[in-house]
Amino acid sequence: MPPSRPLLIATHNPGKAREIAALLSGCGHATVHLGERGIHDAYEETGTTYEANAMGKARHYAALSGLVAIADDSGIEVEALGGRPGVRSARYGGEGLDDAGRNRLLLEELRQAPAERRDARYVAVAAIARPDGVIRTFTGVCAGRIAAAPAGNGGFGYDPLFFHPALGVTFAEMPPADKQRVSHRGLAFRAMAAFLGSDQGREFLAGAAATRR
Repeated sequence: MPPSRPLLIATHNPGKAREIAALLSGCGHATVHLGERGIHDAYEETGTTYEANAMGKARHYAALSGLVAIADDSGIEVEALGGRPGVRSARYGGEGLDDAGRNRLLLEELRQAPAERRDARYVAVAAIARPDGVIRTFTGVCAGRIAAAPAGNGGFGYDPLFFHPALGVTFAEMPPADKQRVSHRGLAFRAMAAFLGSDQGREFLAGAAATRR
């Protein structure tokens, strides 16, 4: 893909945009985010699955921008809550809550939950779409548990509560390189980066260029 046609990271979340750009930095393609393209159009996530939301968002911004667009949807699934908040993680508790408020709500809901039922997993589905609607998806899953209290100042979302047993810290306490290595989003986007560097990926992007002729 020519340098003048970068890959569009389709998120308004600056923390997520930085993380995705870092994960794709070795794929050989420049990236831009929505703000850099002056795109402020909002996409309403109405899907009932991560895949539906990621695909819908990627296709929406690819058609809007004329660029190959990359989007994801992710969530945290807690055993004691029957898999909630899941696909509604970013809207958990209503639109009036920020990340800190959603973390407080999650801890309140788990106040009576025994330690063995605080197991959780982060799930991410990453999608890459051409303006003509052709799309590919990649999934990453990371298992952990919900900590008794927030810890760490890094990351975003539920990262201060998501404890990774193997590394012994929450996502918000991890150096970015460690988080990228083990996280659900890291797994999904590294799979996408590998695809972009493959013959199939090159054919995918060549098809996008062909539609612009």
